[in-house]
Amino acid sequence: MNIACYIRNAAVFDQVRAALVRAGFESHHFPSETVLLRSLRRRSFDLILIDMALASKDNDSILSWLNFRSGERTPTLILSTVRNADLVALALDSGADDFLVRPFEPVELIARINALLRRCSPPNVRRAIEFAGFSLNRDTVTFSYRGAPIGLTPREFGMAWLFFSSPGVYISRETIGAVIWSADSEIAGRTIEQHVYKLRKKLQIGDQPIVMIRTAYSQGYRLELCAANETLPSAALAG
Repeated sequence: MNIACYIRNAAVFDQVRAALVRAGFESHHFPSETVLLRSLRRRSFDLILIDMALASKDNDSILSWLNFRSGERTPTLILSTVRNADLVALALDSGADDFLVRPFEPVELIARINALLRRCSPPNVRRAIEFAGFSLNRDTVTFSYRGAPIGLTPREFGMAWLFFSSPGVYISRETIGAVIWSADSEIAGRTIEQHVYKLRKKLQIGDQPIVMIRTAYSQGYRLELCAANETLPSAALAG
């Protein structure tokens, strides 16, 4: 069994690797989110382990990736030192399959991995999104506003799905490059900017803007509602 481990703390990875080796599993270490996402596009794993910290800005990118996965059946186990019910709920609602608080006993880690592998089955993949009057359908690759179609290229649709699946959450250029272009931000930077510009124009509805894509230099992009009296939900409503 091949297990991908996105664990930034070397000591934690050593503990996880030791437990996996004793159980007969092979571990593959990924020290960064970008390296993990690029590798997942080239090869498959039996399970993905992700170490998540409450204060880390990388959490938003990982949660966005979990929301974005299409047809991806690899079970994902989240590790964290944080005993926080909101973080657990957010991770599971975003698409993670299990959550384990560390420090943990190796026997429990292996038992949870074995349980996930046993019950691994096609997940309830999000097929449609409805948000602020906009509709996205993954099966037909269509995008519309209150029934009026909006033409998008395949990559524009992929970018729109990424933003609309996680409104209010900044998505890094590294995540966009890795998920849509399988390239890091330096390689795809200008291309990403061009696609965001074109998508922004296509999101303009009449004289009154409904949503906007905000840019933050150090954080990336996020989708926001424009109306001041609207409250932005933490996640888009899925159909």
